[in-house]
Amino acid sequence: MAIPFKTLNFDPNNPDWGFTIERSIQRNQEEIAWVSFNRQVNPGATGTISGFTGLQQGRGLDIVPTVVASGSRDFETEVADTSMEPSVDIFYNFTPSLTGVLTLNTDFSATEVDDRQINLTRFNLFFPEKRDFFLQDVDIFSFGGLRRNGIPFFSRRIGLSRRGQPVDLDVGAKVTGRAGRWNVGLLGVALDEFQDVHSSNVFVGRVAANVLEESSVGLIVTGGDPRSNLDNSLMGADFRYRNTRLPGGRTLAGEAWYQKSNTEGVDGNETAWGIRMSAPNNTGLRGEFGFETFHDDFNPALGFVNRRGIERSEVSVGYTSRPTHRWIRELGHGVNYERFDLIAGGVESESWFLELVELETNSGDQGSIAIEREREVLLEEFDIFDDVIIPPGDYEIDQYSFELSGANDRALAPSFEYGKGEFFGGDRTEIGVSLDWRPNSRFFLGVEYEHNDIELAGGEFTAELIAVSTQIAFDVRWSWLNLIQYDNESESVGINSRLRWTPRAGQDLFVVLNHGFEAIGSFSALRSLESQLSVKYTHTFRF
Repeated sequence: MAIPFKTLNFDPNNPDWGFTIERSIQRNQEEIAWVSFNRQVNPGATGTISGFTGLQQGRGLDIVPTVVASGSRDFETEVADTSMEPSVDIFYNFTPSLTGVLTLNTDFSATEVDDRQINLTRFNLFFPEKRDFFLQDVDIFSFGGLRRNGIPFFSRRIGLSRRGQPVDLDVGAKVTGRAGRWNVGLLGVALDEFQDVHSSNVFVGRVAANVLEESSVGLIVTGGDPRSNLDNSLMGADFRYRNTRLPGGRTLAGEAWYQKSNTEGVDGNETAWGIRMSAPNNTGLRGEFGFETFHDDFNPALGFVNRRGIERSEVSVGYTSRPTHRWIRELGHGVNYERFDLIAGGVESESWFLELVELETNSGDQGSIAIEREREVLLEEFDIFDDVIIPPGDYEIDQYSFELSGANDRALAPSFEYGKGEFFGGDRTEIGVSLDWRPNSRFFLGVEYEHNDIELAGGEFTAELIAVSTQIAFDVRWSWLNLIQYDNESESVGINSRLRWTPRAGQDLFVVLNHGFEAIGSFSALRSLESQLSVKYTHTFRF
Protein backbone atom coordinates (compact mmCIF):
# COMPACT_ATOMS: atom_id res chain seq x y z
CA MET A 1 0.00 0.00 0.00
CA ALA A 2 1.34 3.44 -0.96
CA ILE A 3 -0.07 6.74 0.33
CA PRO A 4 1.01 9.84 -1.66
CA PHE A 5 2.26 12.63 0.60
CA LYS A 6 0.13 15.08 -1.40
CA THR A 7 -2.99 13.44 0.05
CA LEU A 8 -1.89 14.13 3.65
CA ASN A 9 -2.04 17.28 5.76
CA PHE A 10 1.22 17.82 7.64
CA ASP A 11 3.78 20.45 8.59
CA PRO A 12 6.75 19.93 6.22
CA ASN A 13 9.05 21.66 8.74
CA ASN A 14 8.27 19.18 11.52
CA PRO A 15 10.32 15.95 11.23
CA ASP A 16 8.38 14.23 14.05
CA TRP A 17 4.99 12.68 13.33
CA GLY A 18 2.43 11.12 15.62
CA PHE A 19 1.81 7.55 14.53
CA THR A 20 0.12 4.37 15.65
CA ILE A 21 -0.73 1.07 14.04
CA GLU A 22 -3.34 -1.45 15.05
CA ARG A 23 -3.95 -5.10 14.23
CA SER A 24 -7.31 -6.80 14.69
CA ILE A 25 -7.37 -10.57 15.24
CA GLN A 26 -11.04 -11.43 14.86
CA ARG A 27 -10.73 -15.12 15.68
CA ASN A 28 -9.42 -14.20 19.16
CA GLN A 29 -11.46 -11.01 19.52
CA GLU A 30 -8.18 -9.14 20.04
CA GLU A 31 -6.89 -5.74 19.02
CA ILE A 32 -3.16 -5.07 19.25
CA ALA A 33 -1.89 -1.50 18.96
CA TRP A 34 1.51 0.13 19.07
CA VAL A 35 -0.09 2.85 21.20
CA SER A 36 -3.45 2.01 22.78
CA PHE A 37 -5.99 4.81 23.01
CA ASN A 38 -9.71 5.55 23.14
CA ARG A 39 -10.78 7.36 19.97
CA GLN A 40 -13.69 8.98 21.81
CA VAL A 41 -11.39 10.45 24.46
CA ASN A 42 -8.06 11.38 22.92
CA PRO A 43 -7.43 10.47 19.27
CA GLY A 44 -4.17 12.41 19.51
CA ALA A 45 -2.55 9.83 21.80
CA THR A 46 0.03 8.30 19.47
CA GLY A 47 3.61 7.20 19.29
CA THR A 48 6.29 9.30 17.61
CA ILE A 49 8.29 8.51 14.49
CA SER A 50 11.05 10.84 13.32
CA GLY A 51 13.08 11.57 10.23
CA PHE A 52 10.49 13.07 7.88
CA THR A 53 12.59 15.65 6.06
CA GLY A 54 12.69 16.96 2.51
CA LEU A 55 9.10 15.93 1.78
CA GLN A 56 7.22 17.51 -1.10
CA GLN A 57 3.71 18.21 0.09
CA GLY A 58 2.63 20.25 -2.89
CA ARG A 59 0.38 23.28 -2.70
CA GLY A 60 -2.35 21.49 -0.78
CA LEU A 61 -4.81 22.05 -3.63
CA ASP A 62 -7.13 19.36 -5.05
CA ILE A 63 -9.51 20.07 -7.93
CA VAL A 64 -12.09 17.35 -8.54
CA PRO A 65 -14.25 17.88 -11.64
CA THR A 66 -17.21 15.55 -12.13
CA VAL A 67 -19.60 14.86 -14.96
CA VAL A 68 -22.86 12.95 -14.52
CA ALA A 69 -25.09 11.60 -17.27
CA SER A 70 -28.45 10.38 -16.06
CA GLY A 71 -31.79 9.21 -17.31
CA SER A 72 -35.02 8.73 -15.38
CA ARG A 73 -38.52 7.48 -16.03
CA ASP A 74 -41.77 7.70 -14.10
CA PHE A 75 -43.81 4.65 -15.16
CA GLU A 76 -47.07 6.03 -13.75
CA THR A 77 -47.00 9.31 -15.69
CA GLU A 78 -44.89 7.91 -18.57
CA VAL A 79 -42.57 10.92 -18.24
CA ALA A 80 -38.92 10.33 -19.13
CA ASP A 81 -35.98 12.69 -18.76
CA THR A 82 -32.26 12.76 -19.52
CA SER A 83 -29.57 15.17 -18.39
CA MET A 84 -25.85 15.85 -18.44
CA GLU A 85 -24.52 17.84 -15.48
CA PRO A 86 -20.99 18.96 -14.61
CA SER A 87 -19.84 19.75 -11.09
CA VAL A 88 -16.58 20.52 -9.34
CA ASP A 89 -15.19 20.25 -5.82
CA ILE A 90 -12.11 22.25 -4.81
CA PHE A 91 -10.15 21.37 -1.66
CA TYR A 92 -7.46 23.63 -0.22
CA ASN A 93 -5.34 23.16 2.90
CA PHE A 94 -4.90 26.59 4.49
CA THR A 95 -2.73 24.96 7.17
CA PRO A 96 -1.88 21.32 7.92
CA SER A 97 -4.98 21.16 10.15
CA LEU A 98 -7.40 23.60 8.47
CA THR A 99 -9.13 22.65 5.20
CA GLY A 100 -11.45 24.55 2.89
CA VAL A 101 -13.89 23.03 0.40
CA LEU A 102 -15.77 24.75 -2.41
CA THR A 103 -18.43 22.78 -4.28
CA LEU A 104 -20.30 23.92 -7.39
CA ASN A 105 -23.47 22.26 -8.67
CA THR A 106 -22.93 19.43 -6.19
CA ASP A 107 -23.85 15.89 -7.21
CA PHE A 108 -24.83 13.14 -4.76
CA SER A 109 -25.93 10.49 -7.27
CA ALA A 110 -23.38 7.93 -6.02
CA THR A 111 -24.50 8.20 -2.38
CA GLU A 112 -25.95 5.03 -0.89
CA VAL A 113 -29.69 5.06 -0.21
CA ASP A 114 -31.25 5.24 3.24
CA ASP A 115 -31.98 2.09 5.18
CA ARG A 116 -35.75 1.74 5.44
CA GLN A 117 -37.50 1.97 8.80
CA ILE A 118 -41.10 1.31 9.86
CA ASN A 119 -42.37 3.91 12.32
CA LEU A 120 -44.60 2.45 15.06
CA THR A 121 -44.37 5.60 17.21
CA ARG A 122 -46.02 9.02 17.00
CA PHE A 123 -42.68 10.81 16.52
CA ASN A 124 -40.57 11.42 13.40
CA LEU A 125 -37.76 8.97 12.69
CA PHE A 126 -34.08 9.90 12.47
CA PHE A 127 -32.10 8.97 9.35
CA PRO A 128 -28.30 9.41 9.47
CA GLU A 129 -26.31 11.47 6.98
CA LYS A 130 -24.57 9.52 4.18
CA ARG A 131 -23.29 12.25 1.81
CA ASP A 132 -19.50 12.65 1.80
CA PHE A 133 -19.50 16.46 1.55
CA PHE A 134 -21.37 16.74 4.85
CA LEU A 135 -19.67 13.80 6.57
CA GLN A 136 -16.21 15.35 6.25
CA ASP A 137 -15.22 16.67 9.72
CA VAL A 138 -18.80 16.15 10.94
CA ASP A 139 -17.54 15.77 14.52
CA ILE A 140 -16.57 19.46 14.63
CA PHE A 141 -20.25 20.43 14.35
CA SER A 142 -21.38 18.13 17.19
CA PHE A 143 -22.94 20.04 20.09
CA GLY A 144 -23.55 19.39 23.76
CA GLY A 145 -23.35 15.62 23.44
CA LEU A 146 -26.78 15.63 21.74
CA ARG A 147 -27.35 12.73 19.36
CA ARG A 148 -30.86 13.17 17.98
CA ASN A 149 -33.65 15.25 19.50
CA GLY A 150 -32.59 18.88 19.78
CA ILE A 151 -29.37 18.86 17.76
CA PRO A 152 -28.91 22.39 16.35
CA PHE A 153 -27.35 21.24 13.07
CA PHE A 154 -28.54 18.22 11.10
CA SER A 155 -27.05 18.28 7.60
CA ARG A 156 -29.92 16.30 6.04
CA ARG A 157 -31.97 19.49 6.29
CA ILE A 158 -29.79 20.78 3.43
CA GLY A 159 -30.36 19.41 -0.06
CA LEU A 160 -33.25 17.11 0.86
CA SER A 161 -36.96 17.90 1.04
CA ARG A 162 -39.28 16.70 3.80
CA ARG A 163 -39.99 13.60 1.70
CA GLY A 164 -36.32 12.94 0.98
CA GLN A 165 -36.36 14.34 -2.56
CA PRO A 166 -33.07 15.95 -3.71
CA VAL A 167 -32.86 19.75 -3.78
CA ASP A 168 -30.12 21.22 -5.98
CA LEU A 169 -27.10 22.75 -4.24
CA ASP A 170 -25.83 25.56 -6.49
CA VAL A 171 -22.80 26.51 -4.40
CA GLY A 172 -21.41 25.28 -1.10
CA ALA A 173 -18.38 26.31 0.92
CA LYS A 174 -16.92 24.80 4.07
CA VAL A 175 -13.93 25.48 6.28
CA THR A 176 -13.17 22.94 9.00
CA GLY A 177 -10.26 22.03 11.17
CA ARG A 178 -8.19 23.13 14.11
CA ALA A 179 -6.01 26.13 14.87
CA GLY A 180 -4.15 25.81 18.13
CA ARG A 181 -6.69 25.02 20.82
CA TRP A 182 -9.59 26.15 18.62
CA ASN A 183 -11.86 23.81 16.64
CA VAL A 184 -13.57 25.65 13.79
CA GLY A 185 -16.40 24.74 11.42
CA LEU A 186 -18.01 27.09 8.89
CA LEU A 187 -20.55 26.00 6.28
CA GLY A 188 -22.51 28.03 3.75
CA VAL A 189 -24.77 26.68 1.00
CA ALA A 190 -26.85 28.32 -1.74
CA LEU A 191 -29.95 26.20 -2.47
CA ASP A 192 -32.05 26.24 -5.62
CA GLU A 193 -35.81 26.69 -5.39
CA PHE A 194 -37.92 23.58 -4.83
CA GLN A 195 -41.69 23.44 -5.32
CA ASP A 196 -43.09 26.37 -3.29
CA VAL A 197 -39.85 27.06 -1.36
CA HIS A 198 -37.77 29.90 -2.79
CA SER A 199 -34.04 29.68 -3.43
CA SER A 200 -32.15 30.51 -0.25
CA ASN A 201 -28.82 30.64 1.53
CA VAL A 202 -28.10 28.74 4.75
CA PHE A 203 -25.17 29.08 7.13
CA VAL A 204 -23.69 27.20 10.08
CA GLY A 205 -20.83 28.41 12.26
CA ARG A 206 -19.27 26.37 15.04
CA VAL A 207 -16.29 27.21 17.23
CA ALA A 208 -15.02 25.43 20.33
CA ALA A 209 -11.96 25.94 22.49
CA ASN A 210 -10.14 23.12 24.23
CA VAL A 211 -9.95 23.90 27.95
CA LEU A 212 -8.62 22.11 31.00
CA GLU A 213 -7.04 18.81 29.90
CA GLU A 214 -9.80 17.07 27.91
CA SER A 215 -12.76 19.48 27.92
CA SER A 216 -14.15 22.16 25.60
CA VAL A 217 -16.42 25.20 25.56
CA GLY A 218 -18.07 26.39 22.37
CA LEU A 219 -20.67 28.34 20.42
CA ILE A 220 -22.86 27.50 17.42
CA VAL A 221 -24.82 29.78 15.09
CA THR A 222 -27.17 28.80 12.26
CA GLY A 223 -29.08 30.92 9.77
CA GLY A 224 -31.74 30.11 7.20
CA ASP A 225 -34.57 27.63 6.75
CA PRO A 226 -34.18 25.36 3.71
CA ARG A 227 -37.72 23.99 3.99
CA SER A 228 -39.78 27.18 4.25
CA ASN A 229 -39.73 30.82 3.18
CA LEU A 230 -39.53 32.11 6.77
CA ASP A 231 -36.43 33.62 8.34
CA ASN A 232 -34.88 31.47 11.05
CA SER A 233 -31.72 31.62 13.11
CA LEU A 234 -30.29 29.91 16.16
CA MET A 235 -27.57 30.54 18.72
CA GLY A 236 -26.23 28.06 21.24
CA ALA A 237 -23.46 27.55 23.77
CA ASP A 238 -22.13 24.35 25.29
CA PHE A 239 -19.55 23.06 27.76
CA ARG A 240 -18.26 19.50 27.55
CA TYR A 241 -16.25 18.09 30.43
CA ARG A 242 -14.18 14.92 30.45
CA ASN A 243 -11.68 13.57 32.97
CA THR A 244 -10.00 10.21 32.34
CA ARG A 245 -7.33 10.69 35.00
CA LEU A 246 -9.33 9.49 38.00
CA PRO A 247 -7.94 6.76 40.27
CA GLY A 248 -8.31 3.25 38.94
CA GLY A 249 -8.57 4.43 35.34
CA ARG A 250 -12.12 5.69 35.89
CA THR A 251 -13.78 8.36 33.73
CA LEU A 252 -16.13 11.23 34.54
CA ALA A 253 -17.92 13.18 31.79
CA GLY A 254 -20.53 15.90 31.59
CA GLU A 255 -22.27 18.32 29.25
CA ALA A 256 -24.23 21.53 29.71
CA TRP A 257 -25.83 23.39 26.82
CA TYR A 258 -28.29 26.15 25.91
CA GLN A 259 -30.01 27.02 22.61
CA LYS A 260 -32.39 29.72 21.41
CA SER A 261 -34.00 29.83 18.00
CA ASN A 262 -35.56 32.89 16.37
CA THR A 263 -38.35 32.20 13.88
CA GLU A 264 -40.14 34.85 11.85
CA GLY A 265 -43.65 35.49 13.20
CA VAL A 266 -43.17 33.48 16.42
CA ASP A 267 -43.38 35.26 19.79
CA GLY A 268 -43.37 32.21 22.09
CA ASN A 269 -40.58 30.58 24.06
CA GLU A 270 -37.98 29.24 21.59
CA THR A 271 -35.37 28.04 24.08
CA ALA A 272 -33.95 24.65 25.01
CA TRP A 273 -31.31 23.61 27.53
CA GLY A 274 -29.87 20.53 29.16
CA ILE A 275 -27.30 19.07 31.55
CA ARG A 276 -25.82 15.60 31.82
CA MET A 277 -23.25 13.82 33.97
CA SER A 278 -21.97 10.31 33.40
CA ALA A 279 -19.39 7.79 34.48
CA PRO A 280 -19.00 5.87 31.18
CA ASN A 281 -16.72 3.15 32.48
CA ASN A 282 -16.50 -0.05 30.43
CA THR A 283 -15.89 -2.19 33.52
CA GLY A 284 -17.21 -1.94 37.04
CA LEU A 285 -19.91 0.54 38.00
CA ARG A 286 -21.23 2.98 35.43
CA GLY A 287 -23.96 5.58 35.69
CA GLU A 288 -25.59 8.56 34.05
CA PHE A 289 -28.21 11.19 34.75
CA GLY A 290 -29.52 14.04 32.63
CA PHE A 291 -32.23 16.63 32.29
CA GLU A 292 -33.38 18.47 29.15
CA THR A 293 -36.06 21.05 28.36
CA PHE A 294 -37.43 21.79 24.87
CA HIS A 295 -40.04 24.55 24.81
CA ASP A 296 -43.05 24.45 22.47
CA ASP A 297 -41.74 26.97 19.93
CA PHE A 298 -38.12 25.81 19.86
CA ASN A 299 -37.40 25.52 16.13
CA PRO A 300 -33.87 24.68 14.92
CA ALA A 301 -34.62 24.93 11.20
CA LEU A 302 -31.21 23.47 10.36
CA GLY A 303 -31.37 20.92 13.18
CA PHE A 304 -33.51 17.99 14.23
CA VAL A 305 -36.26 17.97 16.84
CA ASN A 306 -39.15 15.51 17.08
CA ARG A 307 -40.36 16.22 20.63
CA ARG A 308 -41.13 19.75 21.82
CA GLY A 309 -42.91 21.20 24.82
CA ILE A 310 -41.35 18.60 27.09
CA GLU A 311 -38.96 18.09 29.98
CA ARG A 312 -36.91 14.92 29.73
CA SER A 313 -35.29 13.20 32.71
CA GLU A 314 -33.07 10.12 32.56
CA VAL A 315 -31.17 8.04 35.11
CA SER A 316 -29.24 4.85 34.42
CA VAL A 317 -27.01 2.58 36.49
CA GLY A 318 -25.14 -0.52 35.39
CA TYR A 319 -22.32 -2.85 36.25
CA THR A 320 -19.99 -4.72 33.91
CA SER A 321 -17.58 -7.45 34.98
CA ARG A 322 -15.03 -9.59 33.17
CA PRO A 323 -15.07 -12.92 35.00
CA THR A 324 -12.19 -15.37 34.79
CA HIS A 325 -14.30 -17.92 32.98
CA ARG A 326 -13.11 -20.04 30.10
CA TRP A 327 -15.86 -18.87 27.75
CA ILE A 328 -17.38 -15.65 29.20
CA ARG A 329 -15.49 -12.45 28.34
CA GLU A 330 -17.91 -9.85 29.69
CA LEU A 331 -21.06 -9.86 31.84
CA GLY A 332 -23.29 -6.83 32.35
CA HIS A 333 -26.47 -5.74 34.11
CA GLY A 334 -28.25 -2.40 34.18
CA VAL A 335 -31.40 -0.38 34.69
CA ASN A 336 -32.52 2.78 32.89
CA TYR A 337 -35.38 5.15 33.74
CA GLU A 338 -36.60 7.81 31.29
CA ARG A 339 -39.50 10.24 31.62
CA PHE A 340 -41.00 12.91 29.36
CA ASP A 341 -43.17 15.50 31.13
CA LEU A 342 -45.23 18.04 29.24
CA ILE A 343 -44.31 21.61 30.16
CA ALA A 344 -48.04 22.36 30.07
CA GLY A 345 -48.55 19.66 32.72
CA GLY A 346 -48.86 15.88 32.77
CA VAL A 347 -46.80 12.93 31.61
CA GLU A 348 -46.19 12.23 27.91
CA SER A 349 -44.02 9.09 28.20
CA GLU A 350 -42.30 7.07 30.89
CA SER A 351 -40.20 3.90 30.72
CA TRP A 352 -38.24 1.48 32.88
CA PHE A 353 -35.72 -0.73 31.09
CA LEU A 354 -34.13 -3.55 33.07
CA GLU A 355 -31.27 -5.42 31.43
CA LEU A 356 -31.27 -8.65 33.40
CA VAL A 357 -28.14 -9.91 31.74
CA GLU A 358 -25.92 -9.00 28.81
CA LEU A 359 -22.97 -11.22 28.03
CA GLU A 360 -20.22 -11.61 25.49
CA THR A 361 -18.28 -14.81 25.04
CA ASN A 362 -14.56 -15.08 24.39
CA SER A 363 -15.38 -16.00 20.81
CA GLY A 364 -17.37 -12.76 20.31
CA ASP A 365 -20.92 -14.12 20.49
CA GLN A 366 -23.39 -11.93 22.39
CA GLY A 367 -26.73 -12.35 24.14
CA SER A 368 -29.08 -10.36 26.37
CA ILE A 369 -32.39 -10.64 28.24
CA ALA A 370 -34.41 -7.55 29.17
CA ILE A 371 -37.74 -6.41 30.61
CA GLU A 372 -39.33 -3.06 29.80
CA ARG A 373 -42.30 -1.21 31.27
CA GLU A 374 -43.59 1.83 29.42
CA ARG A 375 -46.33 4.35 29.91
CA GLU A 376 -47.66 6.35 26.97
CA VAL A 377 -50.22 9.14 27.43
CA LEU A 378 -52.01 10.08 24.21
CA LEU A 379 -53.91 13.37 24.19
CA GLU A 380 -55.10 12.77 20.64
CA GLU A 381 -55.50 9.76 18.37
CA PHE A 382 -52.87 8.74 15.87
CA ASP A 383 -52.75 6.47 12.84
CA ILE A 384 -50.09 3.89 13.68
CA PHE A 385 -50.20 1.75 10.54
CA ASP A 386 -52.49 1.20 7.56
CA ASP A 387 -55.41 3.26 8.96
CA VAL A 388 -55.36 1.50 12.35
CA ILE A 389 -56.20 4.23 14.86
CA ILE A 390 -55.06 4.32 18.50
CA PRO A 391 -57.49 6.50 20.51
CA PRO A 392 -56.47 8.95 23.26
CA GLY A 393 -55.74 7.34 26.61
CA ASP A 394 -53.22 6.38 29.27
CA TYR A 395 -51.51 3.13 28.21
CA GLU A 396 -49.34 0.76 30.25
CA ILE A 397 -46.99 -1.36 28.12
CA ASP A 398 -45.07 -4.33 29.57
CA GLN A 399 -42.68 -6.26 27.32
CA TYR A 400 -39.82 -8.73 27.57
CA SER A 401 -37.15 -9.44 24.97
CA PHE A 402 -34.01 -11.41 24.31
CA GLU A 403 -31.29 -11.13 21.66
CA LEU A 404 -28.60 -13.47 20.34
CA SER A 405 -25.89 -12.61 17.83
CA GLY A 406 -22.93 -14.47 16.39
CA ALA A 407 -19.38 -13.14 16.18
CA ASN A 408 -18.54 -11.23 13.01
CA ASP A 409 -15.29 -13.10 12.48
CA ARG A 410 -17.18 -16.21 11.38
CA ALA A 411 -17.99 -16.80 7.74
CA LEU A 412 -21.64 -17.15 8.79
CA ALA A 413 -22.82 -14.71 11.49
CA PRO A 414 -26.53 -14.97 12.43
CA SER A 415 -28.51 -12.85 14.88
CA PHE A 416 -31.98 -13.23 16.37
CA GLU A 417 -34.16 -11.05 18.57
CA TYR A 418 -37.60 -11.71 20.02
CA GLY A 419 -39.93 -9.47 21.99
CA LYS A 420 -43.46 -9.94 23.29
CA GLY A 421 -45.88 -8.03 25.48
CA GLU A 422 -48.61 -5.44 25.74
CA PHE A 423 -48.87 -2.62 23.22
CA PHE A 424 -51.35 0.31 23.44
CA GLY A 425 -54.09 -1.81 24.99
CA GLY A 426 -53.36 -4.80 22.76
CA ASP A 427 -50.55 -7.27 22.11
CA ARG A 428 -47.33 -7.17 20.13
CA THR A 429 -44.92 -9.86 18.99
CA GLU A 430 -41.64 -8.67 17.47
CA ILE A 431 -39.14 -10.86 15.63
CA GLY A 432 -35.89 -9.80 14.03
CA VAL A 433 -33.56 -12.10 12.11
CA SER A 434 -30.36 -11.33 10.22
CA LEU A 435 -27.65 -13.38 8.57
CA ASP A 436 -24.25 -12.17 7.33
CA TRP A 437 -22.20 -14.43 5.06
CA ARG A 438 -18.53 -13.65 4.33
CA PRO A 439 -17.02 -16.71 2.61
CA ASN A 440 -13.91 -14.70 1.70
CA SER A 441 -12.53 -11.16 1.68
CA ARG A 442 -14.18 -10.31 -1.65
CA PHE A 443 -17.81 -11.26 -1.10
CA PHE A 444 -20.47 -10.31 1.45
CA LEU A 445 -24.17 -11.21 1.59
CA GLY A 446 -26.46 -9.81 4.27
CA VAL A 447 -30.14 -10.60 4.85
CA GLU A 448 -32.36 -8.84 7.40
CA TYR A 449 -36.00 -9.48 8.29
CA GLU A 450 -38.18 -7.57 10.77
CA HIS A 451 -41.67 -8.76 11.71
CA ASN A 452 -44.19 -7.07 14.02
CA ASP A 453 -47.51 -8.80 14.66
CA ILE A 454 -49.83 -6.36 16.46
CA GLU A 455 -53.40 -6.80 17.70
CA LEU A 456 -55.21 -3.67 18.90
CA ALA A 457 -58.78 -2.74 19.73
CA GLY A 458 -58.90 -0.67 16.54
CA GLY A 459 -57.62 -3.46 14.30
CA GLU A 460 -54.85 -5.95 13.61
CA PHE A 461 -51.86 -5.61 11.33
CA THR A 462 -48.47 -7.06 10.51
CA ALA A 463 -45.53 -4.77 9.77
CA GLU A 464 -42.70 -6.33 7.79
CA LEU A 465 -39.36 -5.13 6.46
CA ILE A 466 -36.86 -7.10 4.37
CA ALA A 467 -33.39 -6.03 3.25
CA VAL A 468 -30.86 -7.96 1.16
CA SER A 469 -27.40 -6.52 0.48
CA THR A 470 -24.36 -7.76 -1.41
CA GLN A 471 -20.82 -6.40 -1.67
CA ILE A 472 -18.49 -7.81 -4.31
CA ALA A 473 -14.86 -6.76 -4.76
CA PHE A 474 -13.74 -8.25 -8.07
CA ASP A 475 -10.25 -6.81 -7.56
CA VAL A 476 -8.69 -3.59 -6.22
CA ARG A 477 -10.26 -1.59 -9.07
CA TRP A 478 -13.76 -3.03 -9.47
CA SER A 479 -16.49 -3.28 -6.83
CA TRP A 480 -20.25 -3.80 -6.97
CA LEU A 481 -22.71 -2.99 -4.17
CA ASN A 482 -26.40 -3.89 -4.22
CA LEU A 483 -29.25 -3.24 -1.80
CA ILE A 484 -32.82 -4.53 -2.16
CA GLN A 485 -35.43 -3.36 0.38
CA TYR A 486 -39.13 -4.06 0.90
CA ASP A 487 -41.66 -2.96 3.48
CA ASN A 488 -45.38 -3.64 3.55
CA GLU A 489 -46.24 -0.14 4.77
CA SER A 490 -45.32 1.42 1.42
CA GLU A 491 -45.88 -1.94 -0.33
CA SER A 492 -42.87 -1.19 -2.50
CA VAL A 493 -39.51 -2.70 -3.40
CA GLY A 494 -36.46 -0.52 -3.88
CA ILE A 495 -33.28 -1.59 -5.69
CA ASN A 496 -30.03 0.34 -5.44
CA SER A 497 -27.10 -0.99 -7.45
CA ARG A 498 -23.70 0.75 -7.58
CA LEU A 499 -20.81 -0.39 -9.76
CA ARG A 500 -17.48 1.37 -9.14
CA TRP A 501 -14.33 1.32 -11.23
CA THR A 502 -11.12 2.97 -10.00
CA PRO A 503 -8.57 2.71 -12.84
CA ARG A 504 -5.99 4.58 -10.73
CA ALA A 505 -5.87 6.66 -7.56
CA GLY A 506 -7.92 9.84 -7.94
CA GLN A 507 -10.14 8.54 -10.74
CA ASP A 508 -13.55 6.93 -10.24
CA LEU A 509 -16.37 5.83 -12.49
CA PHE A 510 -19.76 5.02 -10.93
CA VAL A 511 -22.74 3.39 -12.58
CA VAL A 512 -25.76 3.70 -10.29
CA LEU A 513 -29.22 2.22 -10.80
CA ASN A 514 -32.22 3.03 -8.61
CA HIS A 515 -35.45 1.23 -9.44
CA GLY A 516 -38.73 1.16 -7.52
CA PHE A 517 -41.51 -1.44 -7.79
CA GLU A 518 -44.98 -1.74 -6.34
CA ALA A 519 -45.43 -5.16 -4.73
CA ILE A 520 -48.90 -6.39 -5.67
CA GLY A 521 -50.67 -9.07 -3.66
CA SER A 522 -47.78 -10.19 -1.44
CA PHE A 523 -45.34 -10.37 -4.36
CA SER A 524 -47.75 -12.10 -6.72
CA ALA A 525 -46.66 -9.39 -9.16
CA LEU A 526 -44.31 -6.41 -9.36
CA ARG A 527 -45.16 -3.17 -11.16
CA SER A 528 -42.44 -0.66 -12.00
CA LEU A 529 -42.96 2.78 -10.48
CA GLU A 530 -39.82 4.75 -11.28
CA SER A 531 -36.28 4.20 -12.44
CA GLN A 532 -33.08 6.23 -12.64
CA LEU A 533 -29.71 5.34 -14.16
CA SER A 534 -26.66 7.55 -13.57
CA VAL A 535 -23.10 7.37 -14.85
CA LYS A 536 -20.66 9.51 -12.88
CA TYR A 537 -16.97 10.13 -13.55
CA THR A 538 -14.63 12.03 -11.22
CA HIS A 539 -10.97 12.91 -11.66
CA THR A 540 -8.79 14.38 -8.91
CA PHE A 541 -6.02 16.81 -9.89
CA ARG A 542 -3.53 17.38 -7.06
CA PHE A 543 -1.17 20.36 -6.99
